[in-house]
Amino acid sequence: MRKLSLPDRPLDEQGAQIVLARRIRTLDDADSVVTAMLVVNGLIAATGTFDECRDAAARYTAQAPRVHDLGDAVVVPGFVDAHAHPLMLGQMMSWVDCGPEKAGSIPEIVALLSDAAGRTPDDLPVRGYGYEQRNLAEQRHPTRFELDAVATDREVYLMNASGHGGVVNSFTFKKFGITRDTPNPVGGEFFRDADGELTGELSDAACNILTGVHGVKIGHHGPNFHLGDAPEEHVRQLEAAQRVFLEGGVTTIGDAQVSRREFDTYLRLAERKGLHLRATMYLLSHLLDEALDIGLHGQFGNSQLSVAGIKLYADGTLGGWTAYFPDGYVGDPCRTGQLYHEPAEYRALIARAHSAGLQTATHAQSPTAIEMVVDAIEAAQGDDPRPDSRHRIEHCGLPTPEQIERMAAAGIRPVNQPQHYYNWGEGVEDAIGTPGERFNPLGEFVRAGVPVTLSSDAPVAQPRPLEAIQVAVTRVTRRGHQLGPDDLRIDRLTALRGHTIEAARTLGREDDLGSLEVGKRADFAVLSADPDEVEAAAIGEIAVRETWIDGDRRYAAAPALVEA
Repeated sequence: MRKLSLPDRPLDEQGAQIVLARRIRTLDDADSVVTAMLVVNGLIAATGTFDECRDAAARYTAQAPRVHDLGDAVVVPGFVDAHAHPLMLGQMMSWVDCGPEKAGSIPEIVALLSDAAGRTPDDLPVRGYGYEQRNLAEQRHPTRFELDAVATDREVYLMNASGHGGVVNSFTFKKFGITRDTPNPVGGEFFRDADGELTGELSDAACNILTGVHGVKIGHHGPNFHLGDAPEEHVRQLEAAQRVFLEGGVTTIGDAQVSRREFDTYLRLAERKGLHLRATMYLLSHLLDEALDIGLHGQFGNSQLSVAGIKLYADGTLGGWTAYFPDGYVGDPCRTGQLYHEPAEYRALIARAHSAGLQTATHAQSPTAIEMVVDAIEAAQGDDPRPDSRHRIEHCGLPTPEQIERMAAAGIRPVNQPQHYYNWGEGVEDAIGTPGERFNPLGEFVRAGVPVTLSSDAPVAQPRPLEAIQVAVTRVTRRGHQLGPDDLRIDRLTALRGHTIEAARTLGREDDLGSLEVGKRADFAVLSADPDEVEAAAIGEIAVRETWIDGDRRYAAAPALVEA
């Protein structure tokens, strides 16, 4: 049995609690399994058998501890979603779902948006999300002319499933002064047809127009999805997203693109004591100057809300065909995608953040973009060695084997999203050919000694860690196709750790989160089955019965079991 030496102080309102379950998987270094866990003041004070935990509780109280008997359930550490966009998820929950389960063709999308337009006040835009052009019958993006059938007197925006752009109607371009002669912004594009006319599609940095005159502007530092609503509406959206994460067993998130919109909303929700998830924020790189000016160095905040570092972009998205392939896409040789920064500019951003002690997290998908990131981190480490800087590469879709070896040597941590290839893995092969089958080569990471971190990128995928774990183990897509050979898969324990303790390490939170060990916070998920005991293809079907944070039940799928 492991016991904690807690300071002598009064018990809080929780008192001492013992959690019982068929299996409690601690995910400590030995992957220990116990049947009881003592929680005192929100911390794990002992693990072992019921008798051992009851005896340990006597140190803290003369009264019998409360007992939560979870029956045949399996308890695992609360899932850590190291790369997500919670406010974006909550906002899109109020938009029109135009995903493949709702619309299989462009006319069906137009019908959904038109119906929404009829129910939306005339002064508000109509917004939809979730289409993936290769899943449509037409196998292409809608055009602005097709969205003009929805409305010609207000904005219509249909976001691509990648989150890196989409399609607008003609009114939107006219409102913001975009014409066929408007140059493309650095790091983005207004797409045109063979005659030079705007098609309505826009990507990445071109999305700056969507936030209006007074909204968040991020220049060429990323795709601008920071569309503004009233502050109270943003709080409601974040609360709605929080419920979705808790339903998936998630207790901690890494917000991978924070502007003033997100920061303000987190503070508002925290001030009213409504923020239950733990959130580690990564400020978008357009805020780097401000972060350095106020003296930010290293992680700052408390156990609930903190800032860890800076989010950057190297290239675009594979799903939207804006990741940078200088020789063009197999599916469209005239399309190359783009880099957000020239290599020298990007290297300077990394050097400044690194020298200030800040962790960086860079979105990079193509080998060219990943090369730029690895080069810059190696240079920064060479000038100012910090072996445990834990710089991240977000998505890290198609690194070369040589780049993976360099990542291992530099301590770079890729943060992957298996649900990306579950939802549209075949599309990567369509876009770039056979090399696409290596998309997210988790097995290669393991063999090279590179830690695996899993995440959702919500709302690009729903925050369902068990589904992500299943796909990491099987590499089977939604259509039943296995992407790549078996040696790209990883085992169940590695996948489970990738969404718990390794994800906590990526966030710099392994001392208090990610495993159920004495001294750590009592954050855990209650499952209907053990991911190790079901068929690999059924891991995603395991139900999350409850989610606990700091020893408090924050989500229950059904009425709580009777407590002894």
